[in-house]
Amino acid sequence: MEYGYARVSTNAQHIDRQIEDLHGAGLTDNAIFVDKESGKDFDRANYKKLKRTLKAGDVLYVKSIDRLGRDYAMILEEWRVLTKEKGIDIVVIDMPLLDTRIEGKNLVGKFIADVVLQVLSFVD
Repeated sequence: MEYGYARVSTNAQHIDRQIEDLHGAGLTDNAIFVDKESGKDFDRANYKKLKRTLKAGDVLYVKSIDRLGRDYAMILEEWRVLTKEKGIDIVVIDMPLLDTRIEGKNLVGKFIADVVLQVLSFVD
């Protein structure tokens, strides 16, 4: 299954662009989880629901890596949990190198995505 996640920090912010990009990736509204909460941690109602829904082999789409959260150390750990422990793939629409499906789900694609994510954590 394929799912999308969109997040803005407040109710006053617009989520339309993220939803549009997730639709462009082929996702329907039923497969998109939305939170209007801070990205300071992963204690968000719909993110937790999404995480419970995800199964090995599923794909999670996000528009940009910062939609997962604000803190790169936390994002790195969550990325590890999702890809290594849960066995899902992640696609970051705005950054094609952050796509664990690269090279047909072999180790090269996962390695490239992990390296790019590590580099981003150092420039934050």
